[in-house]
Amino acid sequence: MKKILFAVMACLAIGFTSCGNKTQQSEAVDSAAIVDSLAQGAAQVTIDALSADIESGDASKLQATLEGIKAKIAEIIKNNPEVAKEYVVKVQNFLKENADKVKSLVGDNAAVAAALSAVTDIEPDNVVSGLLDNIGQAATDAKDAAAEAVNEKVDEAKQAAEDKANEVKDAAKQKANDAVDAAADKTKKALGL
Repeated sequence: MKKILFAVMACLAIGFTSCGNKTQQSEAVDSAAIVDSLAQGAAQVTIDALSADIESGDASKLQATLEGIKAKIAEIIKNNPEVAKEYVVKVQNFLKENADKVKSLVGDNAAVAAALSAVTDIEPDNVVSGLLDNIGQAATDAKDAAAEAVNEKVDEAKQAAEDKANEVKDAAKQKANDAVDAAADKTKKALGL
């Protein structure tokens, strides 16, 4: 009887264990699918804007869209760097596929060419890490500025306290001098001088 009970328990344990592994594998696949889906959605909006700019033949609109791509990457990095990386890959692939159209639109416009190379020439891993470094540097700069402002306020408070202490001390000295003068005048009057 005990042997049968142990056999049944072992079968149940194996069954539960195998179900748990399938769930974990499924979650890993789902997270990769979610990253790809989010990147595809964001990239599609950008690709549609780039397509419209290319079709319109307006280099200034293309430049604005390319500048917007950098801002979008920074925004996505805050939430999920992997999505940002996939976003960059998808946008770069579109730009490479349409390189001839883009180059004919850019022409001699150095500003648009610079914006284009800023998006296309950098590896996605470098774009993500570079923007993360920029965000980290901005945070460090903000922290330093806040510390400097706090130190400035502390120095101002110290100076104000010193000024007030000196003011009180000067007032006390003046009062003491006035009291000494009054006592001297009183003594002179008593002596008849």
